[in-house]
Amino acid sequence: MSDKRPASGRGRAEAAPHYHGHRERLRGRFREAGADAVSDYELLELLLFRVLPRRDVKPLAKSLLETFGSFAEVITAPPSRLADVNGMGEAAVTELKIVQAAASRLLRGEVKKRPVLSSWSAVLDYCRTAQAFSDREQFRVLFLDKRNQLIADEVQQTGTVDFTPVYPREVVKRALELSATAIILVHNHPSGDATPSRADIDVTKQIVETARGLGIEVHDHIIVGRDGHASLRGLKVI
Repeated sequence: MSDKRPASGRGRAEAAPHYHGHRERLRGRFREAGADAVSDYELLELLLFRVLPRRDVKPLAKSLLETFGSFAEVITAPPSRLADVNGMGEAAVTELKIVQAAASRLLRGEVKKRPVLSSWSAVLDYCRTAQAFSDREQFRVLFLDKRNQLIADEVQQTGTVDFTPVYPREVVKRALELSATAIILVHNHPSGDATPSRADIDVTKQIVETARGLGIEVHDHIIVGRDGHASLRGLKVI
């Protein structure tokens, strides 16, 4: 008598991998209880499900957190560093960068809806999301109109891990080109410590002096880092 059992993969459905049930349970918990019901690594899993449909992504999600430290630091990590993590291909890196872009655009929209000075917490949230976790210093300027609403948000310079060249006359020149009447300066400290350096204080004073002579007010210079932020106005530098 011949063995008429179907060959593997033929005539019957193959058993679903063990992680399929985990995925459905995790998605269900997210739908029913919201984001607060899932941990950081589980939220990363939910993102990675889309681009790695045939893999158990829990080990990868945990590896990303171990490498970078937090969900925010994973999402904002440079693509080259993400790609160095075993299991992170181009599609997975792109997926995380899309999430970062979406979060930044959402927060920038909140900043644009209202006068900046009446929504300061939204400004701080946006600045931290945009650059607090970057591995290089960036010098950003928010240009405001006479109603203190955002005209433009521009990265003026990108430097090294601990230095960015800043040219006060170029900052003020760009404000004049945009007909801005006020500006907010922002830069990050990749070290994580937002404490202003002597150079930060000196360049801020130079920009304030140059801008004041042309009727442009510097509302603040915000320094952001992984560990928090510093306001040079709050520190009475401005």
